[in-house]
Order: sequence, then structure tokens, then C-alpha cells
Amino acid sequence: MIPATFISFLSIACLIQPILPFYIPGVAPLDFKKGENVEVKAVKMTSTKTQLPYDYYDIGIHCKPSNGTIYKSENLGEILRGDRIVNTKFQVGMDTNVACRTLCKDVNLTPEQSKTLGKRIRNNYYVHLLVDNLPCATKFQNVETHETFYEHGYRLGIYTKEPEAMYVNNHLIMRLHYHQEADESFRVVGFEVEPKSIDSKRIKTEEDGTCVIQGGQDMQKINPKEENKVTMTYEVEWTPSETRWASR
Repeated sequence: MIPATFISFLSIACLIQPILPFYIPGVAPLDFKKGENVEVKAVKMTSTKTQLPYDYYDIGIHCKPSNGTIYKSENLGEILRGDRIVNTKFQVGMDTNVACRTLCKDVNLTPEQSKTLGKRIRNNYYVHLLVDNLPCATKFQNVETHETFYEHGYRLGIYTKEPEAMYVNNHLIMRLHYHQEADESFRVVGFEVEPKSIDSKRIKTEEDGTCVIQGGQDMQKINPKEENKVTMTYEVEWTPSETRWASR
């Protein structure tokens, strides 16, 4: 039988062993200089109606970067959730506003791709993006109480039953908030997205990648039984914030 004193000695020895630090990538704050690239990544598309997630590039309107797609999970929580984080074509610079920029011009959707997109819109799917490991949210305000609340991600599109119609959100207004830590050091502390459906015929694209949205109310309708042509665009708005990175 092992003496009780020896067991006590082993217990104490285990307790006084040095504790090694455990670092999870993606948790530490990132500092950006003005104009420095702030990468926008995609996670997935989700729906509370079906509970079945899909890859960001599952639909044809999410055009891939010219250098290809790179999937990467950056921390333990993302791995456990099964998130497949991937790069996107969005180009965002720290504290640099963009009036309108073309993401994909005249994307031709086959009838099969149109059917898939229509199905995702009808099932109320949301798209989830990340900036500096901060997920995007859509801001809403209660008409009666004027109370502000947020939804995770942004809606892929709009579905109406009477008359039955589907519209894709093909223009994103990205509202990013930064906190200035030092004279030339900025940190991302907020990420909001306002999605809009704009008829691609109202979008005038330029050779340098910029675009102009012409007046009108027509939205980008999707016919799930036919071919569709869609232009995807976005704009970026930066706002200073008193919120610090640790409290974002």
C-alpha cells in the first residue's frame, strides 16, 4: 500500500508545476494604420427556418476572389462550431470610405443556380461576414417604441407571398466603427451591414471598379425558373467610436 505521505507529496508536486500559457489565435486585438487593408471574411449562411447551414459560395452571386478561395478556422470556438471561414472579394481600407464599388458585374445565373438562390431566399437565409473576428449585424428600429435592436448577419433577400416574388440583396452598405488607440493606430469595434435590393439595370459600373447607382425604386428580382443576370456592389462607411476593443 502506498503511504499517505507519498500521495500527498505527489499532489503538492502536481500543484506547483509551472502553468504554460494557452493562446487562441484570433483573440488578440489587431492594430491598423489608416488605409491599411481590413480583410472581410465570410463564415456561412444560416436559417432559423431550416436549421441547415450552407457555405458562403453555395450560391452563384457570391463571386470568388481572383486568387482563389482559402478556408481557415482561426480559433477553437470556430472549429467547434464547424465554421468554414473563407476569404472574399471585398476591398476595405481602415478609415477609408468607399461610395460605391463593384464586387461582381453581370453575374449570369443558370436556371439551376437561380433555383438554388430562390430557395435560399424563400427559406429566409442570412449571410454572415467577419471583420477582425467581429461578426456583422443588421440594425433595426421599432417603429412604435423607436427601440434599436440587431440581427446576426444580413438577409440574403426578400420573399413576398402575394404576389409571390423574390428579390436578392445585391448591394451592401458596410458601416464599420473604429476606436483610435494612438495617433496612427486604429482598432475595429463595430460592424453593421445594411442590405439593399437594387435592379442591376440601375447600376452603372466603371472600368476602375467604381459604380454609380441611378435613381429609381426597382429592385433586383429573381426568377427561380429562368436565367438571371445580377450585378453585386457595396459601399463602406467608417465612423469613430468611444467603445474600446475589449468592450466591443
